[in-house]
Amino acid sequence: MKPIYIKNTGKYGRGIYAARDIKIGELIEESPVFVSPKTERKYLKKTVVFDYCFNWGENYEDTAIALGYGSLFNHSYNPNATFINNLANLTVDFYAIADIKEGEEITINYNGEPEDKSPLWFEVID
Repeated sequence: MKPIYIKNTGKYGRGIYAARDIKIGELIEESPVFVSPKTERKYLKKTVVFDYCFNWGENYEDTAIALGYGSLFNHSYNPNATFINNLANLTVDFYAIADIKEGEEITINYNGEPEDKSPLWFEVID
């Protein structure tokens, strides 16, 4: 059984929640991806799918669409999880960076680094 589930946040639409206590450093999810080359990015930008993509590749020039739960983690400037692009396995791997209690929403920083406060393409209500 996965340690996570999807639930409506009541504020941001769907989000990912802990089905049990999750310890700091624990792997939460390995989301397989399919990769779209940089030449196709301009087409993806015209779709809602682009809001759910990850920058991908050695120089982050490609785009990856995460399957499974991967594209449903909400953003926070105070996240309790982080993600790593696992290029070798073609997965985005999500890890707890704090202890997460059962029933708590699991969030990541969309900028990649947990402490990065750079603006995003939407207004952040954090």
